[in-house]
Amino acid sequence: MPKGEYLQYGGQAIIEGVMMRSPRYFSIACRAPNGEIVLQTEAIEKTWIGRQKWLKYPFVRGSLALLDSMALGTKAMRFSSAIQLDPKYVDPNDAEAVAEAKKVEATPKRAQDMAIGGAIIFSLAFGVLLFDYLPNIVAEFTRGLFGFKEGKGSTVTNIVAEIVKAILFFGYLGLIGQMPEIKEVFKYHGAEHKAINALEHDKPLEMETCIAESRLHPRCGTSFAILVLLVGFLVFAFLPRYPLGESASKIFNVTIRFGIELLLLPLIAGVSYELLRFAGKFRNTAIVDAAFRPGMWSQLLTTREPEEKHVEVALAALRACLAAEEGHPGEHKREIEDDIESAPPLPGVIG
Repeated sequence: MPKGEYLQYGGQAIIEGVMMRSPRYFSIACRAPNGEIVLQTEAIEKTWIGRQKWLKYPFVRGSLALLDSMALGTKAMRFSSAIQLDPKYVDPNDAEAVAEAKKVEATPKRAQDMAIGGAIIFSLAFGVLLFDYLPNIVAEFTRGLFGFKEGKGSTVTNIVAEIVKAILFFGYLGLIGQMPEIKEVFKYHGAEHKAINALEHDKPLEMETCIAESRLHPRCGTSFAILVLLVGFLVFAFLPRYPLGESASKIFNVTIRFGIELLLLPLIAGVSYELLRFAGKFRNTAIVDAAFRPGMWSQLLTTREPEEKHVEVALAALRACLAAEEGHPGEHKREIEDDIESAPPLPGVIG
């Protein structure tokens, strides 16, 4: 395999599992309640996003990365939840789990799909309001503290808003990282990185070699988020603070600015994604390594040192992708009794 193609391998951590993607396939490996590893492999071209060729050009593919991550991540989470509640894999001695599985089986598929869609929309809206709209509101209250008069202090206020965004982002990661369930997901996140690092270092995809790899990776989604924050800082700090003029309502001004920031997000994501690919390609260069080191440090918040059971799942998913790319997807595919589309909803978790 050409080394450049390694850059097209990545993945996400999910609840009790890992999703890996290659240039043409994605595989989901999930640890069932009975300890078994269940796999599913599918061609990316079968997804709507995978068929949009125009989304694969430089500076446009950053938006593709976001959409792709959301779409595949959601599908992986639904697969994982289906496995966790599939009667075939539920411990028959766990009365609560058995009851929950029966409850899910009795729920109409349409109701499940509506619940999943509602949860996704709510999560997106909450995230946008928390990490974008709220910081701009908070920044407005600081103008009085600095004593700025009309027409003054717009850039400083913008900078304050960007600093608040960073504080909320890191604070959020720190808080959810204390939850036992999320700690487990973060271990799978670390295992995913170890497996990808082993692949990129041309090492055997075995437990001994993978467990010794770093749990950090320059192309991690956390590093991508940090780059989006930094590029956004450079762009938003110098945008007009009050698009409607300072005489207009502050709420209206903040709302219009909020809309402008959302419109610019695809461009910022595109630039950030190209920088991330550059970092991955030249990761062994001292200057590049130093420049992107803060992004690597941020992964200490979103990864934990995995155990062998986590690495085993990550390796299973990666091997399935590699086998599919070699034209043997059937060797690593495991079907479940119920279609993945009937999987129950779970709260979204970023792997």
